[in-house]
Amino acid sequence: MRNLDETDLEILQLLMSNARRPYSDICDVVGLSAPAVSDRVERLQEMGVINRFTLDVDRSQLQGGIPVLITLDIASAGPGIASIKEQLLDDGAVEHVFTTAEADLVIYARVPDNDIASWLTDTLGEGAFDDFGVTLLAGADWAPDLGGTEFALTCAQCGNTVDSEGTATHIDGELYQFCCPSCATRFEEKYDQLQQGAD
Repeated sequence: MRNLDETDLEILQLLMSNARRPYSDICDVVGLSAPAVSDRVERLQEMGVINRFTLDVDRSQLQGGIPVLITLDIASAGPGIASIKEQLLDDGAVEHVFTTAEADLVIYARVPDNDIASWLTDTLGEGAFDDFGVTLLAGADWAPDLGGTEFALTCAQCGNTVDSEGTATHIDGELYQFCCPSCATRFEEKYDQLQQGAD
């Protein structure tokens, strides 16, 4: 595994501003050949730094609704955060769902009318949440920037920084980074134990 460097950061910044930017344009900026840029992008994808290339659609141009930020207090006896997040993200009104350290969900959505309580109940069902708070938004801007970012992939097992000695492993379709092979082995063993306990 190769350490990430400033060129990788510059490539990421260029792709964040325009994911369809041709590699020939990127190579002019970073001073590499197009195949070298392609190799770096592929490596960033393999490492899980780049998850996918996507569109940044201005939903306000396509759909109505009132832009709101909703803080949802999840019911302990309800279906659980993972299920609720999935239901919310399947709803066309919801654009982003964030999970707080207190296990609340913060939702950015464009709800179809003023009755947010009814919309939440229709979307999630009775008993999925205990309470909610709403903030009416005047607008929403997204400005991705990697300024000040240091590359520091962390080991999924011990939390140490992953360097050139590190390794990566796919487990159930997810990519995990490890600082050493022994951490990878311990993580896989623990993962298997948890999977067996869940079955």
